[in-house]
Amino acid sequence: MNLPNKLTMFRIFLTFVIIAVLLFPFSAMGIDVMQLFVNELVVIDIRYLIAGVLFIIASLTDFVDGFIARKYNLVTDFGKMMDAIADKILVNAILIILCAQGFIHPIIPVVIILRDTFVDSIKMIAGSKGKVVAASKLGKVKTASMMIGLVLTLFYNMPFELWNLRIADFLLILACILSVISGIQYYTVNKHLLFSDEKA
Repeated sequence: MNLPNKLTMFRIFLTFVIIAVLLFPFSAMGIDVMQLFVNELVVIDIRYLIAGVLFIIASLTDFVDGFIARKYNLVTDFGKMMDAIADKILVNAILIILCAQGFIHPIIPVVIILRDTFVDSIKMIAGSKGKVVAASKLGKVKTASMMIGLVLTLFYNMPFELWNLRIADFLLILACILSVISGIQYYTVNKHLLFSDEKA
C-alpha cells in the first residue's frame, strides 16, 4: 500500500463522507442545518458547501496520486484498478444525488454514466488484446467541464448566480455534449479492435 494507493483509498473514503453529508436525514433527527442568505436572493444549505469543499479535495487527490505514481515509478495494477473505481464512485455518486435532489436534469447523469460505461468497455476489450486506449483531448475537456460544473452546482453557482449567469448548468451541458462526441470518437478510433479476433 504505497502513497498513491493510500491517496486513492482516501478519495473513496471522502466520497462516502460526501454521500453521508448530502443524504443524512438531519431534519428527521431534529438537527437544524445552517443556511446562508446571500443578498436575500440565494439561500444556501451549508451541507452543499461542505460537500463542495470535500469534492475539491477528493478531486485533487486524483491528480496528486497519479503524479506521484508516475514520477516515482509507483504504478501498480491495484492502483490503476482502484483509481478508476474511485473516480467513478466519486463522480457518479455526486451526479446521482444532485439529480435526485433536483439540482440537475436527469439527462446529465444518464448521458455521462452511459458514455463512461461504453468507453470503459472499449478500454477493457482493447486491454484484453494488449492495446492501450489513450485518453482523448475531448475526453479531458469533458472531465474538466464536468468537475468544475459539479463544484459550482454544489456551491449554488456562486458567485455567478448573483448575475443570473447559469455557468454551472452550461458546463454540465457542455460536458454532456462532449461526452457524446468523445464517445463516438473513441468508438471510431478503436472499432477495429471490437470486431477483430486479435489477441494480446
